[in-house]
Order: sequence, then C-alpha cells, then structure tokens
Amino acid sequence: MAAVEEVTTVDDELVAAFARLIPQLSSSSPPPTATELSTLVSSPDAHLLVSRDDDGTITGTTTLIVFRIPTGVRSLIEDVVVDSAYSGRGISYDLARAALDVARAAGAKTCDLTSRPSRAAANHVYQKLGFEQRETNVYRFSL
Repeated sequence: MAAVEEVTTVDDELVAAFARLIPQLSSSSPPPTATELSTLVSSPDAHLLVSRDDDGTITGTTTLIVFRIPTGVRSLIEDVVVDSAYSGRGISYDLARAALDVARAAGAKTCDLTSRPSRAAANHVYQKLGFEQRETNVYRFSL
C-alpha cells in the first residue's frame, strides 16, 4: 500500500514531481508552476493528494474537489496520475481510496470522476473501488 498524504506546502520537490507526472497524464497541458500549485493547495475546496514510495519519492497524485450545490455536498476526483516507473503497484487504487476518504469526511454525498474508455487499467481500478458507470452525456465548453 502506498503512503498517501495531502499536500499542505509547495516546495521544489513537489514542483519537480509535477513536471515529471503531468506529461504522463496529458500531452496538451503543461505542468503547473509553483504559483499554480500554491493556489491549488490553498483552495479550501481542493485537496491535492500525493503518494510516496518507501524512500519518500512522489510516485503519483490526484486532486479531489469538494463543493456544495443546492442538493448537497458533492466531490470530484481529477487528474489521477501515477509515474509509469511505479505502475502495477496499486498506487492509483490507494490514491482514489484516500480521495474517497477525504470526500466522505467532508460530508460529500457522491464522488464523480471521468476516465477515457481506452484507459482499461484505470477503469478497472475505479470499478474495483465501487464506482458505477453512469448513463450520461459529458459536455465540455472550451473558454
């Protein structure tokens, strides 16, 4: 089981880890700067989680957003990424489970996430955790 912790401060190690991890998640999004990570970490609605190897190396990350809407407190898991050098160790499972624990503690009624169908291993992890596929349309408007 990977050690998962919530980030409370931004340092050079964290910035370097994101410079390594984000390109493994998205070829179109640049890694966040230290300032952008600080904004994320200081947001009361965002919970930036990282996993660490036994030697302390950051091996993966996810972000949990917890927010209130008129029908209750909801949550959303975004940007789950595990360093390819550490794949197959259950780290994404541990990150998602930790995010669910934080969401539950914050009083969220539900937790949503999206995952491309081509990410078979990731989808298997989410189903193993109890996520159920919804019959819905996901729309995006680019601003």
